[in-house]
Amino acid sequence: MSRDYDIIILGSGPAGFSCAMQSSKFDKKALIVEPNESNLGGTWINTGTIPSKAFREATKTILAFNNQFHDETDAKPYEHYRMKDLLQYKDDILEHENRKVKNDIKKNKVDIARGFGHLVNNHTVKVKSETGSVKTYTADYLLICTGSRPAPPDSFPIEDTEILNYESILNLTHIPRRLAIIGNGVHTMEYATIFAALGTRVYVLNKKEDHLPFLDNEIKQHFFDIISDSIRIHNDIDIDKIKFNAFRSYTEVHFKDKKDADRKQVVETEHVLSLGGRQPNTENLELENVQVKTDENGFIITDDCYQTSVENIYAAGDVIGFPRLVSASFSQGRHAACNMFGIPAQESAQQIPYGIYSIPEISRIGLTEREAKNNGYKVTVGRAFFKDIAKADMLNQQNGLLKLVFDTETFQLLGVHIVGDEASNLIHLGQSVLAFEGDVRYFIRHVMNYPTLSEAYRIAAFNGMNRVYQGGVQHREIWNDNA
Repeated sequence: MSRDYDIIILGSGPAGFSCAMQSSKFDKKALIVEPNESNLGGTWINTGTIPSKAFREATKTILAFNNQFHDETDAKPYEHYRMKDLLQYKDDILEHENRKVKNDIKKNKVDIARGFGHLVNNHTVKVKSETGSVKTYTADYLLICTGSRPAPPDSFPIEDTEILNYESILNLTHIPRRLAIIGNGVHTMEYATIFAALGTRVYVLNKKEDHLPFLDNEIKQHFFDIISDSIRIHNDIDIDKIKFNAFRSYTEVHFKDKKDADRKQVVETEHVLSLGGRQPNTENLELENVQVKTDENGFIITDDCYQTSVENIYAAGDVIGFPRLVSASFSQGRHAACNMFGIPAQESAQQIPYGIYSIPEISRIGLTEREAKNNGYKVTVGRAFFKDIAKADMLNQQNGLLKLVFDTETFQLLGVHIVGDEASNLIHLGQSVLAFEGDVRYFIRHVMNYPTLSEAYRIAAFNGMNRVYQGGVQHREIWNDNA
């Protein structure tokens, strides 16, 4: 049967965009269905990753300038800089990124249908525009990549004035003097450190006992030591109520410690930023028409090829849940295209790097020290502190630590963990060595540019190898490739 397209893609985020690009390279006719009438890119470009990271870069530039050239008056950054200017920088980036995506889609002859897509059957999509007009399209394959959105909090509403979420925080008209953040995930630490860098007094209110449990314990502790002077953190608490105090012109967050319910505390803040979980954008797709299976939280279930319970329907990106990373979504969309059209693709790496764009950054790949020990490895670690690196001195970014985890007997690199400036960039050198199952001696045997932050790998490798030597292994055996 002849159909309109080879593939219809619901959503133009990173998974949908990369799938469309890959499909076009296979000479397949592709259609993207996008509900936004003017922009493409979904949350990735318009309300999530790109705007928040652009805002962070503007803030980081201000922080670097202030650290390098101290203000004699000790004025806070928010006394010199306006939120309007920071957001204008963000808006310029958004416009540029949107233009690039539109040009790439046009250049690769991918069609776009503006409107909400609804599944009629496993080959047919009905698209309803904002004006109410309806068009129907057919395709051999469908890719669902409609993304996710913030899950609303249970005990209080988001009204985008005093109580904000991921999107409304980037529409503020001023830099707040005080900000309370309710949450415990990656975005919590990103926004907490961004606003702290602008001089905001930041309170983090965490209903759980800990933050970022997937990080190496030593790296996490180093990070919290760095930010302890600028951010006040309350863990394992319950929020009682949030109310505006007209007399003091502050919003009050009332909470109590779970271990001491009688001790009630209040934080006065200009705004409350609620950063909870995410929920998939699936409720209006009419998945019941095609019997696509979802989990208990509504995320679409796929196999390793990103194929759903329906043979010709695939899904990728945030809509399938973990890891909900833009970087992973790009890869998932490309692999989905390869799998559905039966064209071999490079096997997707089992280990992916994680980047937390806080100030300072955090990144990891591979096993933590604890995970390596639990997996039965005899573990040695090597450390490099940024304060010992010339480039960090030049950047005035001495707060940082790079940690290598490796097998004591084979020297095979098992994990890389970094907190510090450019951590999300630095991680890729370690990623390459891990991918080829290399050993820690690589960083000693190969010359690296000087001065660079990458020198941390060499210092950490020497530090780790010296630990092995001190443990009784003969030094000459350490450098033997057959050791």
